[in-house]
Amino acid sequence: MRRRASTKTPGAPAAASARLDWSALPSGVRGQVEASLGSPVEDAVTQAGGFSPGAAARLRLADGRRVFVKAAGPEPNPGTPALHRAEAGITAALPAAAPVPELLMALDLDGWAVLVFEDVDGRMPAQPWQPDELRRVLAATAELSVLLDPSPVGVPTVAERFGEEFRGWRLLAGACAKGADDPARLDPWARRNLGRLADREAAWSTAAAGSALIHGDLRADNVLLTDDRVVFVDWPWAAIGAPWFDIVLMGPSVIMQDTPDAMRFLDQHLHAHAADPDDVTSVLIALAGYFLHQSVQAPPPGLPTVRGFQRAQGEAALNWVRERTRWR
Repeated sequence: MRRRASTKTPGAPAAASARLDWSALPSGVRGQVEASLGSPVEDAVTQAGGFSPGAAARLRLADGRRVFVKAAGPEPNPGTPALHRAEAGITAALPAAAPVPELLMALDLDGWAVLVFEDVDGRMPAQPWQPDELRRVLAATAELSVLLDPSPVGVPTVAERFGEEFRGWRLLAGACAKGADDPARLDPWARRNLGRLADREAAWSTAAAGSALIHGDLRADNVLLTDDRVVFVDWPWAAIGAPWFDIVLMGPSVIMQDTPDAMRFLDQHLHAHAADPDDVTSVLIALAGYFLHQSVQAPPPGLPTVRGFQRAQGEAALNWVRERTRWR
């Protein structure tokens, strides 16, 4: 999967982490991958974008073929190989018509999880998003939700997948009530409405219920644009829920890049696809609470940049909540 560099709003954090080069993988792992492919690797180009401390590289083989490989071992983040294995199972079960790179093979090698995909000659959307590209991706997301409803894959519901994480406002309200946290770290609007945010957050899982397979981590760095397709990559967080759920999850990353008229674009799309406004707001409130709560936690091993990205998304989500609720 080819991920050419895209422009980024100055000051907006990038969805990027330190990648391992192909050459940094253990020689035994590289050798077994080449043996499974039936050809040695002649060239490897590390691809930017996404939060993973593993390798993500576009490989050119000696026989002329091109493939995309992602690989992760037990260090520095021991949870990443499990995510790769989950992605392999989900991707392999998707219908052939889904705009998703074909999984060519999945290997478990000495604690390393290695996925080999078809190479997609595409690029990430420009950031800030351009109106035509945003419309194109939103339309493709709507088509994908129709294709994947009901879900063709047995995965957790959104409530099961995100239930432990989507309670940031309730955690904060409880901690503040006990004197264990200081609401002064919130902006004045959030401080005034903390109780309302916590109460509304509790309704998110009912609001997000549905039968569609959703991506669960949709952002610009998980989308590739080709001349005639929108391709969706990186599926380890897939879950079953409302068909509009991915748009709400993607929204804060679109807004934080100072995309022109981002909230209007997103709201129009959600309205056009019959998403209940109150349900959308409940999920968005839970998402804002998640990002803001996570942003003050210690960074996960090997992912030093993720907390700043989450903070920016949390602030963008909160701005969207403020616009939707009109609370004082």
